[in-house]
Amino acid sequence: MKGPYTGPFLASDATMNIKPLHPIFAAELRGADLREPPSAELVKTVEDAVDRYAVLVIRGQDIDDDQHIRFSRAFGPLELPPDLGISTVRRRLRRELYDASNLDAEGKLLDLNSTRRNYNRANEIFHTDSSFNDLPTKWSLLLAHVLPPEGGDTQFIDTRAVYDDLPPATKEKIENLVAEHFLYNEWSRGGFIEVTEEMRRRMPPVRHPLVRELPYGRRALYIGAHASHIVGWPVDQGRALLQELYGFATQEKYIYSHRWQQGDLVIWDNRSTMHRAAPFDDAMTHVRDLRRTTINESGPERASTDPVPA
Repeated sequence: MKGPYTGPFLASDATMNIKPLHPIFAAELRGADLREPPSAELVKTVEDAVDRYAVLVIRGQDIDDDQHIRFSRAFGPLELPPDLGISTVRRRLRRELYDASNLDAEGKLLDLNSTRRNYNRANEIFHTDSSFNDLPTKWSLLLAHVLPPEGGDTQFIDTRAVYDDLPPATKEKIENLVAEHFLYNEWSRGGFIEVTEEMRRRMPPVRHPLVRELPYGRRALYIGAHASHIVGWPVDQGRALLQELYGFATQEKYIYSHRWQQGDLVIWDNRSTMHRAAPFDDAMTHVRDLRRTTINESGPERASTDPVPA
């Protein structure tokens, strides 16, 4: 199996160092303090590390929302959370942040039958953030504020390594295929939510090549729970192929399971990974408050449901 790196990683700042966390991918960056404005050296170190390892953990970051957002913007324009038209309550967090918690707008545990809780349950399937958007996604940066005493890990898959290990005949078969990605694919097929026409209008499906070429030359399999079918194929046949690739990708050897600690900031490249949330006791007892920024490769800061600037 081909790995993403062959030698030691040298941080651009001598006070920082990298510790690999998995034989294939994922690493921890030590020596960074995100309370300060990000220096050119820190930005370069993080960019190089994410290119190499796809998932980067920075532990012990006691930072607020402003510092989280400032650090994220050093790497690209923010993707703002979309207005899906499925909630009538006010947001708990400012608009730049995705709320990855089990809390409602008042800071109370979500109702067992709430749409938000069903959405969280759907995130327990391996997926790629923002593959359903019309925006050029780059990274997600998720910060742990409050954690349950057990459970709630996040598992990641390096889809570059998955692509490298595909049989030659499979690589040839999928070389020029395009998949349609739809936000509500995992929700509706899993029975988590009833999709309305208004929801479809706000977030229509988008299309992406099944094999993604990355800026630094590697290739990745671009699939996950939002991938609905293969364009130009009968739906059943396309879904069977996607399920076959999903089964191959979710082998244990490709998975890094991150056990969260308070103050962890985890960065992952949406173009070359899949991830899922592991279950935990979210119903009656334990708070899990994680907050996420997502950045794009380019473009203005907007949500996918916002009008496109002229």
